[in-house]
Formats: sequence, structure tokens, C-alpha cells
Amino acid sequence: MLQQRLDGPPRRWHSAAMPYRLIRPLLFALDAERAHNLSIAALRLMPTPAPLTPDPALASTVAGLHFPNPVGLAAGYDKEGRVAHKMHGLGFGFAELGTLTPLAQPGNPRPRLFRLVEDRAVINRFGFNNGGQGAAADRIARYRRPVGEGPVIGINIGANKDATDRIADYVTGVQVMAPLADYLTVNISSPNTPGLRALQDRAALDELLGAVTAARGSRATPIFLKVAPDLEPADVEDIAAACLDHRIDALIVSNTTITRPALRSAHAGETGGLSGAPLTDLSLQKLRDFRHLLGKRLPLIGVGGIGNAEQAYARIRAGASLVQLYSALVYEGPYLAKRINQGLKTLMARDGFATIDQIVGIDA
Repeated sequence: MLQQRLDGPPRRWHSAAMPYRLIRPLLFALDAERAHNLSIAALRLMPTPAPLTPDPALASTVAGLHFPNPVGLAAGYDKEGRVAHKMHGLGFGFAELGTLTPLAQPGNPRPRLFRLVEDRAVINRFGFNNGGQGAAADRIARYRRPVGEGPVIGINIGANKDATDRIADYVTGVQVMAPLADYLTVNISSPNTPGLRALQDRAALDELLGAVTAARGSRATPIFLKVAPDLEPADVEDIAAACLDHRIDALIVSNTTITRPALRSAHAGETGGLSGAPLTDLSLQKLRDFRHLLGKRLPLIGVGGIGNAEQAYARIRAGASLVQLYSALVYEGPYLAKRINQGLKTLMARDGFATIDQIVGIDA
């Protein structure tokens, strides 16, 4: 009975929606990027849902922001900021849009998005394709609400591929997007912009974080840092120290991986970042590594290979205050966040916990 209830769409929104298991074969018959764009177009046609009521068991405060539940939409789905303000209608406690760069850029040539169905995974090499921060800012401003009066929306910022000064691009991102964001994510971990991950090196990271925190000035907008899962122990130590030194508000662990575990799909050899089920163990381990070094001094957000309530629960118990997902939506459908939240409550009740805060890091 519980599973039947979890599989159904929310009655308040999309009540006439066809079950995803019936729609999925039609979407999978399309090119992956075309199907992605079709889902964005469908959401744009939907009315903006009523505000999400915080669940006393799942609500929490992280970096001074109030989250009605811990399950968020990761960056990459809503690159242009067209539907992030509607994602709470699908059960998400927050949504992160982008990545946005100062100037518009087309990204890498198509095809650049691949479903690895046998592996329940995705490979993408989009390359920060977006219409630029100026166009997005105008769009976001039309639905932007004051902090605390609407859904929590983060904005993920990056550097243009051909930028001669990438740190200056991040400074621009802070200046343009901070007034519109509940939080900003500094994305230095995409594998699809050549050389971008070099900003994770300690000297470059110190320069970057110093510049973006200075650019924030007196604004209260929290700044999060998103890192790759492909880090050596020394890298983890350097990043943890830099985040504390520059008073970054939260750390997102992690982005896609350039490693290739054993995969069965014919697309396994495609270049780009791998996400989905094969990333679960790697991203969980990196989260544990950061929690071991940081303890409770810095909130962590777990992302990568989360596709059900049990995996979200494990990430929270390992030290994540919040979790994010995206690739699993391809295989599980748009109401996955709602099902995970209900599943989290079931797991918490089973283990005798009343609130989500009680389980953060208990396995660390």
C-alpha cells in the first residue's frame, strides 16, 4: 500500500499526469537532449504551484536558509532558469539552476547527452551551454520572491570556455546573480570545460574564493562550492581547509566523474561526465572524506547517484545536511523527490528519529 501511494502523483499538481512508466518509452525513443528540452517545455506550460508546506520531520535550516525538506534538484536540469520556481510542485525542497556563464555560449557539438540505460546512468558533455547571465537575470527577476517567501532557489555560476580570466568570470557571476539567488554555487568541477578543474588546486582555489567572497561584499547571499568526486586525499584536505579559511557556507559533494567503472551500455566510451547509479559509491565516499575532515564545521550537500530513499538516507547519515539529484529522474520519473521524502520519513520512524537533523552525520 505504501509503494502504491508513493508512486502516485501529488493531487495538488499534475493530478491528471500519465504514470511515468507509460511515458518513458516514448521519451526514450527521442534523442536524450530533445527529451530533456521537451520536459522543460512541458513544465513551462504548467501553472506555478502553491508554496510547499514545510514538513516538521524533514524541514531544516542550512546556511541560514529554511528548507521544507532535504531533497533538492541539482544544477544541470534547468540551465536557463525557466522552471526552477516550479520544482517544489514535484516535491523538491529546493532547486538549483544553471550553470550560467557571464556570456552566452553554445556549448559542445551535439550529440552531447547519452542515456546508459543498462547502467541507469547518464553521460553529458554539454560544456555550460546557456544564454548568458544577463538574459537569465531578466527572466529570474520576473518570478523572484524575497528570501523566505518562496521556494529556495540556488544559482550555479561558471566561467566561459574562452575566458582569459576565469576568476573574473566568477566575480561577474556573483555580482550579477547574487541579488536574485537564495544561494550561489561556485562550480569549478565540471569536466566539460577544459582546465576548469584546475581551480580546485589550493593556490588557485584560495585566489578564487577570496575574489568571490569579496565580490559578495555586504550581501547575505550564501556561497556554496561544488567539487568533483575525482579527488585525491591531498585535494580533499586542501579544499576543506580553503572552505574554512574563506568561510564558504556549504560544500556540494559531488559533480560528475570522468572515471569509468565497469559499464554495460554501448555509450560507455563517450567522453564527458558520468552521473547516475555508477557514481553512488564514489560520491558517498568523498562525502565521508570531507565529513571526517570538517566534522560539523561546514554543512555538506550530498549529490551523485542518489535514486531512492535508502541512498538519500545513507548520504544524510554520512554527514549531508541536504541532498540533490537529477540523473535518477530520467529513470524514475518527475515525482521521485516526493517518493524519497516519504521514504525518508518511513526510515526515520523505523529507526526512532523524529527530525532529519537528528540523523545528519550519525554514521560519521
